[in-house]
Formats: sequence, structure tokens, C-alpha cells
Amino acid sequence: MTNRPPDDALAPPGCPAHRPRQSSYPAYPNGSGATPLYGVDFARDPGAVYQRLRRQGPLAPVQLAPGVDATLVLGYDAALHVLRSTETFGKDARRWRALADGRVSQDNPVVPMMTWRPNALYAEGDRHQRLRGAIDDCLARVDPHALRGYVERSADAVIDRFGPTGQADLLADYARLLPQLVMNQIFGCPPELGDRLQEGLQGIFDGIDAEAADQLLTNTLVTLVEQKRKRPGADLVSWLMAHEARLTDEEMIHQLVVLMGAGNEPMHNLIANGLRLLLSDDRFAGDLGAGGLPVEDALDEVLWTDPPMANYGVHYPFYDTEVAGYPLREGEPVVISFAAATTDPSLAADRRSGNRAHLAWSAGPHSCPARREARIIAAVAMERLLDRLPDIELAVPAEELEWRPGPFQRALTALPVRFPPVAAPLPPAVPTTPAPRPAPPAAGPLPVPTPVSPSALPDETPGDKRWTASPMSSTRPAATPPEKRPGSPSAARRRGWNFLARWWRGQ
Repeated sequence: MTNRPPDDALAPPGCPAHRPRQSSYPAYPNGSGATPLYGVDFARDPGAVYQRLRRQGPLAPVQLAPGVDATLVLGYDAALHVLRSTETFGKDARRWRALADGRVSQDNPVVPMMTWRPNALYAEGDRHQRLRGAIDDCLARVDPHALRGYVERSADAVIDRFGPTGQADLLADYARLLPQLVMNQIFGCPPELGDRLQEGLQGIFDGIDAEAADQLLTNTLVTLVEQKRKRPGADLVSWLMAHEARLTDEEMIHQLVVLMGAGNEPMHNLIANGLRLLLSDDRFAGDLGAGGLPVEDALDEVLWTDPPMANYGVHYPFYDTEVAGYPLREGEPVVISFAAATTDPSLAADRRSGNRAHLAWSAGPHSCPARREARIIAAVAMERLLDRLPDIELAVPAEELEWRPGPFQRALTALPVRFPPVAAPLPPAVPTTPAPRPAPPAAGPLPVPTPVSPSALPDETPGDKRWTASPMSSTRPAATPPEKRPGSPSAARRRGWNFLARWWRGQ
């Protein structure tokens, strides 16, 4: 037995009537003695911060933002204990005492990522089973073969935009756009609404103008739910509406907040972090015959060492307790460091290839329900890019890449690359009189790719019936890559990508 109060006995301090005002992550001095997890220094080298904190044990005091104290769980075993001990720790953020009594202000930049919402992420007990069950049942209807095919086609459409230029920012031009295209399809979301959802989600993750971002996200989801009530389709939103859990409109909106939030910002950071590893680590960039590792192994490595959600999984003790001898007070936030726990020195790190025991997807009843879909999207995104652009390389040294500040995410600010330009494949020709051969392009610098939103890209009908189709999807063949530029230093390293991709697909 525990002294956990029922859900309806908790007052919601983060209700829509008290949304936070504009804010960001300023580098304020820390007067509490706790280690700050915000600012440029932490973003530049979080591993060094985790190493220092481990000297205090598997748990340590931190600040998530100025004025927001928390306990960070750094040990792997301690993290599993908190994540699985539902009799001692809960997810309902209405227990957060510092927020409820005003010690943490509503305009603090971390509040939008921590405040209570009526969805599966913050629910407990029977309510959690009901909301999570609806998510699990609906995700099970997404056919993995159809999903893979759509990711491939979407990746081709995005690559065709910047391929002829010979250069790109893979974060802005690829990793950010591709998951949004896929999410629009899975959720049956019109592209124009998808653009607005992306803007709102990014504002919440970055903690910038949180009030406007939260309002934009909520209003857009209200519009989407209204549209699906009138015209349901073969998509996740419609399936959730028809589920036997009988979600209210409010529950629908907040279920979509957590699902779309997990499918956008963390997803594009996972892709970008994976591509960074593939392009900078010789273990992965080499020829397969020379010991290079496949894309799936690179993905596992990123999930171990640079998970896109580095610190999250916030829990609140139901009563004063302790973990590994560290005292925890009722109602104070306990944050799981997925990044620190999976790099715990007590774990054997000599071979992570194929080892899926990391905590990047969390663990326990609130573990990620869409890990299957996330792996497909990330792996296919990386494979497709390397298949289309086998001679791609970083445009700057890996150590010069910059990371975005913030306590929760592990996210690059940009991922600039260069490669031999490739022409987009032409559509099938209609038999006609042969067209005159075009004149060669004039000499001059390569054009810079123009940033584009998913609404400007060719798209399939959102939520079409292919999501539940059983046959393997067909994918148009990739363009034949041009011959490597003479003198390029990476020719020997990149030569194996096309073969690697075909081998991974079993072709």
C-alpha cells in the first residue's frame, strides 16, 4: 500500500489557464550548489559533467533551469529501480511541490516539458493502462513494410531538393524535414497543419516563447481533431478516436502532444546524431570488407552514447524515501539521465553492437511505445541518404559542431556536409519526339539549397490505406551516384555504402 492520492485529488498547476510566458535558458549563476544542466558549457561536453556528478554517487543534485532543483539519476541500476518502482514513484506532475506552491514560476523554461497534461505520459494506474493501451493498439496497426516504403520515398523527395547543390545542412535540410513528412502521413495531418505543429513543438523543446508555442500547438491539434471527427481516415488520429477507450477531445489533444512530440524533435535529433557518427567515426565510415559496421549498429551506438532525450523520465516520490542511500523527498522531481545511465562505467562497454539494453527508450510501464517505428524511420533515413550520396562528408571537423543548450535533449545546431552533386531522377518519360539535349550549365559556384518546409514537398495523401497494406512496398531506384571527384580524401572510405545498404536489405 502507498499513500498515493487518486488522480482527481490533484490540482493541475500547469493547466491551460496558467500557461508559461516567454522565456529561454539564460546562463544565470547557480546559487543552490547544485550542478546546472543548462548553458553552453553543459551542451558542449555533458559527459564531463556526468563524470563529475558520479563522484557523488549514482544520484546527484542538479538544476534543470535557474530556480528548478531536481535529483539526477546517473547509475544504470538506480535508473531501472526508479523507472520500475511504481509503488514508490509516480509520473503525475501535479505532485511537483515547488511548482504547486509557487517556488518555481509558471514562466520557467522547463515548465512546458514537465507540467501535467491528461495523457499517458503523466497518468498512473488504471488511467495509464487505458490511455497507453489505446496508443499501443493503434501503433500496432501501422504496417512496418508500408512505413519503410514511405520513409524511403520521403527521403528521396527531400534529397532531390538539395542533391544538385553539392552541400546541405543535414539537420535543417534533411533530419528535421523527413520525420515531419512521416508524422504527417501516420497521423493523417495536412502539411500546412504539420508546419504549425512543428513550430509549436520546437518552441516547447527549446523553451523559447513557450506560451505562444503551447498555444499554437494546442490550437493546431484542436483543428486536426475537429477535421478527423468530420472525416476520419486510415491514420493514427482516426484510430485513436474510434478506440474502445473512448478518449475525450481533451484526452485526444494531449495524447497527440506526447505522440507528435516524441515523433518530431527527438526523432530528427536521433537521425542527425546518427549521421554525425557515421560521417565522423572510422569504425562506421570504412568499407564493409575493411571492418565497417552497418547502419543498424551505428544506430545502437548512438542510442547508447548520444540518445536524443538525454535527461527526462521525470518521476515524483509518493513519500520521503531513498535510492542507493540518497534521500529523496516527497514531491521533488527525480530526473532519469538516460545518457549517463547508459554510459555508466559499471557497464561493459567493449561491445555494444546489437545490444539493445540501453535506456534510450526508457523502461518500465512508461517506456517508449513507438520504438519499432522510431528504429525504422531513423535507420532507413540514414541508409537512404548514404545510398543516394555515398561520397558525402562533413564540411567541418566533427569537433567544431555545436550543440543546442538545454537540460533534456542532445541536439546539434547544424550538421553541414558536402558531396558530389547528384541530379534528381527524372519522372518516367511519355513516348514523344526526342527533346533537344539541354545546354550544359554555366560555370560558377554551386547554388545554396533553399530551406523548405514539408508543405512545399510532394506528398502522398496523409493517412492513406497503405499504412495497413501487407505487401512489401516498392521504392523507386536511387539515382546512380556520380564518379568520385579526383583527389577527394574520402573515396576509399565511402565506396562500400551502396553495397552495405543492399546487403542490409538482403538484396
